[in-house]
Amino acid sequence: MAMTTPATRPANPRFSSGPCAKPPVFDLTKLASAPLGRSHRAAPGKAKLLEAIETTRDVLGVPDDYKIGIVPASDTGAYEMAMWTMLGERPVEMVAWESFGAGWVTDAVKQLKIDHTVHTAEYGEIVDMSALNYDNDVCFTWNGTTSGVRMPNGDMIPGDRKGLTLCDATSAAFAMDLPWDKLDVTTFSWQKVLGGEAAHGMLILSPRAVERLESYTPAWPLPKIFRLTKGGKLIDGIFKGETINTPSMLCVEDYLVALDWAKSVGGLKGLIARADANAGAVADFVAAHDWIDFLALDPATRSNTSVCLKFSDDRIADGPAFAKAVAKRLADENVALDVGAYRDAPAGLRIWCGGTVETSDIDAMLPWLAWAFDTEIEAQMASA
Repeated sequence: MAMTTPATRPANPRFSSGPCAKPPVFDLTKLASAPLGRSHRAAPGKAKLLEAIETTRDVLGVPDDYKIGIVPASDTGAYEMAMWTMLGERPVEMVAWESFGAGWVTDAVKQLKIDHTVHTAEYGEIVDMSALNYDNDVCFTWNGTTSGVRMPNGDMIPGDRKGLTLCDATSAAFAMDLPWDKLDVTTFSWQKVLGGEAAHGMLILSPRAVERLESYTPAWPLPKIFRLTKGGKLIDGIFKGETINTPSMLCVEDYLVALDWAKSVGGLKGLIARADANAGAVADFVAAHDWIDFLALDPATRSNTSVCLKFSDDRIADGPAFAKAVAKRLADENVALDVGAYRDAPAGLRIWCGGTVETSDIDAMLPWLAWAFDTEIEAQMASA
């Protein structure tokens, strides 16, 4: 029997975990001030790049003595730049509880081949960060984008650590309160929480990280795109808008528009509140339906951005096929696009709840999720 479809549809069905939904006020005409066809090294371009850096500092509350740079290749480029230039001075603690953290483990172990200890947890769980040796460097993700598991806080990171902490914060920055005094290297990309465009990464360095760069030379050669020092000194221009390679000024303009919007909704506190409201709507839905649950086991570590769900109904014969079918039904109805679980993650759904998503769209989408589940269960039983 055909299920009745919900009466209301989301105004914006985009719930992708990257690139993420644009800010609600986005319009292409807002990019008209981009200095297109001009050198990024000319005064207008440099001014825009510096504005992006300093507005990032303002919205995120980054300390004045931290360096912020715009670098190539999105969050991946930023994090690998940090690993290749700073690791190797001492052993490293590699931490992973989902696929992107596992990628950083591969880089350290198989590519850089440095003295390491690897700490892992299964999807839905998190590594005990208090058990690490912080006399070593530590590499970790703040929010596991593919598992929906995040750091609850930075309390377990000691202030008197001897090693550096390298934090991949790409789906956490602008949605979670990052403790800057506990983070020496922080990276993210524009295409996540603020819904910017891809290919540009942000690299934030503490004074301790700068000291490492200026006092340590890695044993391996560095390509030009990774070089942050010259003659043993930080290339300070990188952190004033003099990018290593050519950025897209159209993407820079788009990021500036997103930052202005972020300030209009209350800055970081407002963005966190919006993400919390979205994740809270999903949590209420999960609590009301016994056939779905969070992938994250502990409520204290559940992400408020990349919310990962799993189906828990005993009638489901083939979990991966069922999850894909539900995601396809939602996409075919144009009510939830790109909500399938990440390819390396357990079968299920991943709903982006960052601040650019309107809670009204989450509320409108969730009845469709119930409809898609019921419809797929009915279809499965009919074909059995």
